[in-house]
Amino acid sequence: MTTHQTSAQAPMTPHDPAALHAELEAVWRGLPGWRGFVCEVNHGAIGLRFMITAIVYFAIGGVLAMLIRVQLASPRAAFVGPDIYNQLFTMHGTIMMFLFAIPMLEGLALYLLPKVMGARDMAYPRLSALGWWCYALGGLILLVAMLAGVAPDGGWFMYTPLSDKVHTPGINADVWLLGITFVEISAICAAVEITVSILKLRAAGMALTRLPLFAWYMLGTAAMMLIGFPPLILGSILLEAQRAFDWAFFDPARGGDPILWQHLFWLFGHPEVYIIFLPAAGALSVMIATFARQPIIGHAMIVAAIWAMVFLSFGLWVHHMFTIGIPHLALAFFSAASMLVAVPTSVQIFAWIGTLWSGQPRWSLPMLHITGFFLTFVLGGLTGVMLAAVPFNWQAHDTAFVTAHLHYVLIGGFVFPMLAAITYWMPHFTGRRAVRGLGTAAFWLIFIGVHGTFLVMHLTGLLGMPRRVSIYPDNPEWELLNLISSVGGFIMTAGFALFAVDMGLQLFMGRRTRRNPWRATSLDWAMRLPPPTYNLASLPRADMETDERTLTPSRLDMLATTLAMGEGMLAGAPRGVRETLIIDAVSGRAEAVAVLPGNTMRPALTALTIGLFFLAMLAGFYWVAAAAVVLVAAMCASWIRPVAPIQGTTAAVPETIEGLPASPCYRHGLGWWGSAVLLVANASLFASLLFAVAFLSVIAPGWEGAVQENPHGVLPMAALLVTAIGGALLLCAGLWSQRAATAGQRALAWAGMLAVAAGALASGAMMTGSPAEHARHAVQAAIMAYLVVHALILVTMHLAAARGHRIGVQAVATQGVLAQWHGYTGLVALVGALALAVAKL
Repeated sequence: MTTHQTSAQAPMTPHDPAALHAELEAVWRGLPGWRGFVCEVNHGAIGLRFMITAIVYFAIGGVLAMLIRVQLASPRAAFVGPDIYNQLFTMHGTIMMFLFAIPMLEGLALYLLPKVMGARDMAYPRLSALGWWCYALGGLILLVAMLAGVAPDGGWFMYTPLSDKVHTPGINADVWLLGITFVEISAICAAVEITVSILKLRAAGMALTRLPLFAWYMLGTAAMMLIGFPPLILGSILLEAQRAFDWAFFDPARGGDPILWQHLFWLFGHPEVYIIFLPAAGALSVMIATFARQPIIGHAMIVAAIWAMVFLSFGLWVHHMFTIGIPHLALAFFSAASMLVAVPTSVQIFAWIGTLWSGQPRWSLPMLHITGFFLTFVLGGLTGVMLAAVPFNWQAHDTAFVTAHLHYVLIGGFVFPMLAAITYWMPHFTGRRAVRGLGTAAFWLIFIGVHGTFLVMHLTGLLGMPRRVSIYPDNPEWELLNLISSVGGFIMTAGFALFAVDMGLQLFMGRRTRRNPWRATSLDWAMRLPPPTYNLASLPRADMETDERTLTPSRLDMLATTLAMGEGMLAGAPRGVRETLIIDAVSGRAEAVAVLPGNTMRPALTALTIGLFFLAMLAGFYWVAAAAVVLVAAMCASWIRPVAPIQGTTAAVPETIEGLPASPCYRHGLGWWGSAVLLVANASLFASLLFAVAFLSVIAPGWEGAVQENPHGVLPMAALLVTAIGGALLLCAGLWSQRAATAGQRALAWAGMLAVAAGALASGAMMTGSPAEHARHAVQAAIMAYLVVHALILVTMHLAAARGHRIGVQAVATQGVLAQWHGYTGLVALVGALALAVAKL
């Protein structure tokens, strides 16, 4: 039977739904007690954990905001001193941006994506769990530091030189750099997970052209995270290296430049705004279609607008740097790009308005919050266009006007949509109906409070009030405006508190709801509420209608009944393992069956070892940090697992399941795709490092004067030649291993790994100066360290893969992953050696 025939087979004989549920529950259920909490990997539970933790952090960030408003309510307030005030506004921004907004969208994506695409789980359940543990532990580091009085105090963007060791001698800045980098691991995990899951784990027959809009939005978001987060990770590593080891990346006296930090930060920071907005827009598209009782108009135009925003967002980072003295041509380019991004945003807004206009909207509580989004976000977008104009930006830069604009965009573009999403999907989370009354009052308090706080703040900024000031005794014209903002802030806080009470009442006192209470047409409502851990008793076949644009509520109900009766694919769990379907990324044709891992402690233990590394770095115990790296490598190697035996068989994995190959025997399976996506993020980090080299060599002062006579003669160039030869060997090994794993290919790979490591170490040992003496030597050391680390990663992968080869089951899939890393490491070794040779580093 062919794959296509399998996915479009005739309807199966209906099963007993109770028997199917019992069978699936036995395989998919979590463990009892504390072991269940530690070992859980199911996407629904992990997604809810992300969202609940993010809401807790949001409450903490809100409390910090109110402390700031108390301090600013009067011009000479002595509520907190300047040191505590600096920590307050730094932690407020850090929590809201890194510990609330990004994790909230990650949680929503992890919870919803398998449900809206007709799958049972995400592609890498253990990776999702690892992401949550890294997020929770990284955030805990920041909170403990705040309680101990050593929280970061340099602003949520930590500009140098304010954040260097000279101006911030304590561990405050280290807490931010290490804690945020720890949290960023979670973001990269989520980006890989989301990308592969959308491309490969969908219902049979769900081609890209039939992909739900929410999935399109999340795919664009994940792509931006893969490219946008690595520059911040690199910047944090470089700045921590300067603080811990005195490497001279950002010190102009030693050939560095503090502007490099701004470039690396805003290469992340401006795409961050759209990373936050796009998932909210995806949720809006789902809700607006439901309440308008018709599909979103202009589906293809919205998809085009999503990818236009993804592309344009990476050309706007200098929008935040108009006052640093860049050339006029660059000012004109980035100003035009900043205005141009309003076009795809407007396409989406007009599509939503047109859908509501041509439909028959039902005015419920989620629609109130959606209205709040329209009114608030459009105003924030208009002030954004104002700030894109260079002359106006020069006047308003670093004033309260920018603070007001930022909050209008983030509250309008993310908080209001998330409030709507929580009220919309709360019956899905809990299986209970809302309690009438409180939600509407909460909305009006929040809406009035938001505009009362930030509308007048535009005027405060136009009157010249800068950001990050705690007192203003000589400016009485700001007093009334700040008092109004403080009163508005407390009204807004009361609204959020009432919203929390409303959600709590729904959770504990709400009446049981029926399936699909909103009469939606997306697959996430084609299951009982709250959903079981496996989502669907059977998965949709290719001949079943799953397109949300053509489904009606009644057809969705019929589909739900059909799937519950086991008339779809992979009905139940007769083989005793967790299974879901792998499809072709473009056509949606069924290709294989993914056998997913079950409950395990490995994600929690791996996160703890990573946390040990960051804590050792924070305490200055660098040998402990080095030992922790070895532990992390050992934990990651332990993730390679033999596939669990299938009930009733003697083989570790059967050749086929319902006529489809099992994923461990499938060369371009989930491991291959995940590795490829991770290498995209890796390449973004390496490109950012090359950007740093190019920027410093062109812009930084004193760079040319650092060239010294080379006492080693031709030896450094010989070491670079060895590195390049090793890279060429690895590249050849990667191309060879695309066909088969042979002894010759493995020998070539080992020779390349050793040559890259030896050449890079030799080049570093023969530098004419220390990385602490000049930025030229610091960037050379950074490139060499990057190459050595990747050679060691390949060694670890080969040693870990040896177990899979001995078992024989995963040899095919493992070889494809190794081929990718051989080729990538070889390529970056060649490029790195060439860059060092050309720049004469």
